[in-house]
Amino acid sequence: MPELQPARHGLAARDHVLIYLNGKRYVVRGDEASMSLAQWLREVRGKVGTKIVCNEGDCGACSVLVGKPNIEGSIRYRAIDSCIAFLFQLDRSHVVTVEGLSVDRTLSPIQDAMVKCHGSQCGFCTPGFVTTMHGMVEASQPLDDESLRYGLSGNLCRCTGYVQILNAGKSVDAASVARLAEIYPDARIVNDFVAMQNDSLAINANGRTVFVPATIEEAITIRAVKPTATIVSGATDYGVLHNHGRCETNDLLCLSNIRHLRDIAVHDGVLSIGALATWIDIEAKVKTLLPAYHEILTHFGSPQIREMGTIGGNIASGSPIADSVPVHLVLDSEIELIGASGSRTVPMRDFYLGYRNTAMRPDELIAAIHTPLVKSDERLTLYKISKRLDMDISTLTFAIWAKIDGDNIIDARLALGGVGPTVMRITKAEQAMIGKSWSEATFQIASKIAREEVSPWTDVRGSANYRSLMTEKLVLKSFYEHAELAE
Repeated sequence: MPELQPARHGLAARDHVLIYLNGKRYVVRGDEASMSLAQWLREVRGKVGTKIVCNEGDCGACSVLVGKPNIEGSIRYRAIDSCIAFLFQLDRSHVVTVEGLSVDRTLSPIQDAMVKCHGSQCGFCTPGFVTTMHGMVEASQPLDDESLRYGLSGNLCRCTGYVQILNAGKSVDAASVARLAEIYPDARIVNDFVAMQNDSLAINANGRTVFVPATIEEAITIRAVKPTATIVSGATDYGVLHNHGRCETNDLLCLSNIRHLRDIAVHDGVLSIGALATWIDIEAKVKTLLPAYHEILTHFGSPQIREMGTIGGNIASGSPIADSVPVHLVLDSEIELIGASGSRTVPMRDFYLGYRNTAMRPDELIAAIHTPLVKSDERLTLYKISKRLDMDISTLTFAIWAKIDGDNIIDARLALGGVGPTVMRITKAEQAMIGKSWSEATFQIASKIAREEVSPWTDVRGSANYRSLMTEKLVLKSFYEHAELAE
């Protein structure tokens, strides 16, 4: 068994998290380093403007701005849910809370607009709305109705309603909003972060060790020696379990500092996505490359969740309703795994062995997902069925890919989530389509076969009969999405 060396080049691993809060530098050690960011802000630092309501990342009341250096040497800020983010994830980050949006104790233009437009009643949700809108300004997003409805989809209000809040956002002149780089000049903070960018962390907290390696090689070494350590990337799932007391007390292996695992690139018609790429970054990349994927990505949780959640975590979870799996299954993606014995690729179709059971070996990590792009003679259609359009767990997911020659279907792949222990290919329905014309009659036959092929369950999100019926209807609906092929 290899010797555990969590730091490179003989340098000792740091035993603390370096974090800036509203421009002030903090060194966080021990048990504090494993606290959620919201808990640390409120209970340790007294920044009680950040609210904890759902404690699951669903309501946005805990939204804060978190900045990290980008390749241009400045700090990029984005809004995240602080209730399911942890201090050990945020090493070398600048956190700005609602109290930090103005340094002279006056209201920021966004706060002032919320007052003037009566956008606040009980006030619990208000700080989250304010920080999220400020994040939109930082990202140069327009404060118009469409952008606000998208950007604020992760912020809930149950007493004011949304009209006044939308009116407040639309009334703000973005040019009047002081950027955080003006309030907190970047250079000093960036220099501090850059000086420690190659550091690994090993922090003893609450009777366990939190490892935050800086390289994939270190992560593999730790994974081999600590195979039972809980792997954390975006923590959007881990954070919810932690807050509900459902996490084991294993050591933690946090991958958030391994920068190259965030890379997204296209080579020879293949989209390669690093396991730590966030949904926000993927969403931006696939907008023109895979428009159908982009459209459905906008409904994967909230913007705050997509800023933290990673594709590797979604795939590794093995959930039968993991939103990203159907599209990668029908596009015949390959999972790149890396471990102590080297790297290997596993086709997505062979990756899931059973409910939350994958082909990963105990010493392996997901490095990347490689996906062939859709060609001109191929069609891709995706659906997510849930009780709400935004911010909801899927009841059913569906993907169909087809290769077309004229009006004939040369090849087809169908995948469904939420109808079995894993996301599954509907192979009998596929065979009913291959070699047939792209016609309503073909899809009618395939849809009925698909319904018979699945054996869904009943839960709070839908009955078995509902899922069976939706399976049939979604197959048929995909025909009408490309009905021009039948003309």
